[in-house]
Amino acid sequence: MQSATRTTQPGPIDAVERIRVAVHTRDPISREGVHSQLRRYPEIELREESESGPGTVLLLVEDSLDEAVLTRLRRLVRSEGARAALVVGALREAELLDVIECGVGAIVWRHEATAPRLLQAVHAAARGDGDLPSDLLGRLINQVGSLHRSAAGRPGAPVSGLTPREVDVLRLVAEGFDTGEIAKKLSYSERTVKNVMHGMTTRLHLRNRAHAVAQALREGYI
Repeated sequence: MQSATRTTQPGPIDAVERIRVAVHTRDPISREGVHSQLRRYPEIELREESESGPGTVLLLVEDSLDEAVLTRLRRLVRSEGARAALVVGALREAELLDVIECGVGAIVWRHEATAPRLLQAVHAAARGDGDLPSDLLGRLINQVGSLHRSAAGRPGAPVSGLTPREVDVLRLVAEGFDTGEIAKKLSYSERTVKNVMHGMTTRLHLRNRAHAVAQALREGYI
């Protein structure tokens, strides 16, 4: 979940699986700016806002968040099956975990929203990976750690039941490693790492890797 840019190198257009992206913003200038940034990449297929749905990456662009934006985000992700990435100018501490639990897997600061950075976030969201700026990852760890400490010893506190293999994988996800790097470090195949993540997110009803890391932090596993 690092913010270091890893630019995808696309092959020939007919060999690239295109990613459908619907840009949602209340500012038409921002919408056109994001469209112009992403049009240069042959693997991106831009869609209208009304076309957000299963298999589409919802790219939400806002200066700041309010309850109306969060409500719309929950509806698009949970009811319509879109995957979400967020470009935002500011994010308050209290909103960070809400955003992750809404299903946002990638967050980009508006002042860092270059074309390669937007492409990286779209790819992460499409894969169900996490992609958070390093300062936000630190804030997330602190926030969920505080929640876990306040819940420690409380009767009826939830236990997610992660296996040792799942914890090992999640620790490396939290440190920013991708699937291939995790496989090498744990001497697994990439298929095994993907199966571990898929089994865990399905069993615990988690939406993406960022949500899985948040859950593991909340439960005190990492």
